Amino acid sequence: MTTIRIQTLNMLKQHLQQKLLQKLSPQQIQFIKLLQVPTVALDTRIKEELEDNPALEDPSLMTADEPKSEYDDLNEDGDDYNQDSGDDMGSDEFNVEDYLQDDNTNDYSTSYNNGDDDEDKKETPIAIESTFFESLQEQLDLVPLSDTDFIVGKQIIGSLDDDGYLRRPITSMIDDLAFSQNVMVEEEDVLEMLKVIQSFDPPGIAARDLQECLSLQLKRKDTNNPIIKKAIAIVEHHLDEFTRKHYDKLEKSVGLTSEELKEVVAEILRLNPKPGDSNQVTTKQLQIIPDFHISNNDGVLILTLNSKNAPELRVSRSYMDMFDHYDKAAQKDKKMKEAVQFVKQKLDSAKWFIDAIKQRQQTLLKTMNAIMQYQYEYFLTADERKMRPMILKDIADKIGMDISTVSRVANSKYVQTEFGTFLLKSFFSEAIQTETGEEVSNKEVKKILEDCIGNEDKRRPLADEKLTEILKERGYNIARRTVAKYREQMNIPVARLRKEL
Repeated sequence: MTTIRIQTLNMLKQHLQQKLLQKLSPQQIQFIKLLQVPTVALDTRIKEELEDNPALEDPSLMTADEPKSEYDDLNEDGDDYNQDSGDDMGSDEFNVEDYLQDDNTNDYSTSYNNGDDDEDKKETPIAIESTFFESLQEQLDLVPLSDTDFIVGKQIIGSLDDDGYLRRPITSMIDDLAFSQNVMVEEEDVLEMLKVIQSFDPPGIAARDLQECLSLQLKRKDTNNPIIKKAIAIVEHHLDEFTRKHYDKLEKSVGLTSEELKEVVAEILRLNPKPGDSNQVTTKQLQIIPDFHISNNDGVLILTLNSKNAPELRVSRSYMDMFDHYDKAAQKDKKMKEAVQFVKQKLDSAKWFIDAIKQRQQTLLKTMNAIMQYQYEYFLTADERKMRPMILKDIADKIGMDISTVSRVANSKYVQTEFGTFLLKSFFSEAIQTETGEEVSNKEVKKILEDCIGNEDKRRPLADEKLTEILKERGYNIARRTVAKYREQMNIPVARLRKEL
């Protein structure tokens, strides 16, 4: 907290005013940003810092024959790095004039390519796949078209969204072609080319809504099959009843028996409502790397931090020696002072980054340990009924930190246990009071709801009112609207939509 005196001028009257303002230092901002970074992205963040700051080094990237420095390990108590390096600088001496004349001061790629070990040169192979739009363009190239039709086809493909739908109005596409391509076409021309694009793979592509998407896919099947015919009829004329699972109405409207309806429903459910997703490059999926590991050693929980969260970083020996040497120089001209100032700034930045990484490690362990101790019975048994009600303030009070700090850790970090990998946020829950006055976690109630719905008769699924009655019989006095809220949080649809034939 910083106290600032502010002098204000009001007409000819002056007075002093005191205000308490909260300011974050650059080091605190850097720590906050690092704390939010998950383990999977920390390595990238460190590489960015290594490339940006030549005064920061990763010993694992250095050559094996490089001499070890007295600065390899930064002192835990943050000792000043202005130590006497002696007069003998040897081959490590750095000429300021050469340094200032070098335009490539930001190129530090040599630190990554100076190893001779073949193992270090191995790279992870990347699968080369055609993207969704590239695949459609390749199919368009194979169709014999006039120049105008080809341009219209490219415009249609470029207007598709990631799901593979054409949601842009035809009239807007005609305007785009006229103003940007100087191509004048009628609506019928665009619709004709749209039919061509809709014949491409995957089936259902370039549809303007879900109904057209499903219909296009069904018409690519054997339309002589009576089940396919009736499926097309349902999609084109009774899709609303189908999505609402009004199966009795469908049987009467389309003239189906119960067995035929089962086959038709199964056929429609096999269709892809998002054909654009079927050809997406899989690298979009985020790989989850746990930040913590909890193991059970004969009833004793052991918490460890993922080793990727504890990188081996150090301040560059050559930069420290260079700063010490020129800082003690008898004569300093303008260029020399600029060089010293630049080197000092880089050294300070490297030291701050290392300190922020260490503080990040300590905060992560401190927070996770408090969560583990609070939910000890749950981590021992994996029984969600053993999970205690816990909010961010409980952990913040336990470790003596701000709620926002705990939130940053909980919202982006994962822990690997013997029964799965979980986001820390999932261990926090509100309290619910039972009839006996005992406080339990709402996760316990959600688990009971999940079990009840999982074991229900799908031909007669349990309504929210019935689920509320079951919970009250077990001692949980919860309103129906609360049951509906928990059901929605678990992405479970209402009873009518859970009905099966």
